[in-house]
Amino acid sequence: MDQGDVGFFGLIVQLGALAFFVWVAWRIFEKAGKPGRAAIIPIYNVVVLLEIVGRPWWWVILFLIPVVNIVVGFLVALDLSRSFGHDLAFALGLFFLGFIFYPILAFGGDTYSGPAAAI
Repeated sequence: MDQGDVGFFGLIVQLGALAFFVWVAWRIFEKAGKPGRAAIIPIYNVVVLLEIVGRPWWWVILFLIPVVNIVVGFLVALDLSRSFGHDLAFALGLFFLGFIFYPILAFGGDTYSGPAAAI
């Protein structure tokens, strides 16, 4: 196996992971009553996620500011967790182990109970 084969294999793995996580986001959006196709549109998918958790659209700008984006990302994970009836522990899982917890949220039996931040 030469260098080109390894690079091609890596590309296939990355595209597979991307497709899987688009599917996960699609399912979460549909569970929340939003169009699943929003998951494939850059920036708009963040706006839809912010609608799901009850945060204003202009928080998209906060995601562009270094260090602030980490705090905002955690707050959105916390609000998403609460919007589906979970607690801080699940939010920590979403934030630190998202590759495990987002699929659990998407394919599990959780139901959307409304935007947590709006309450």
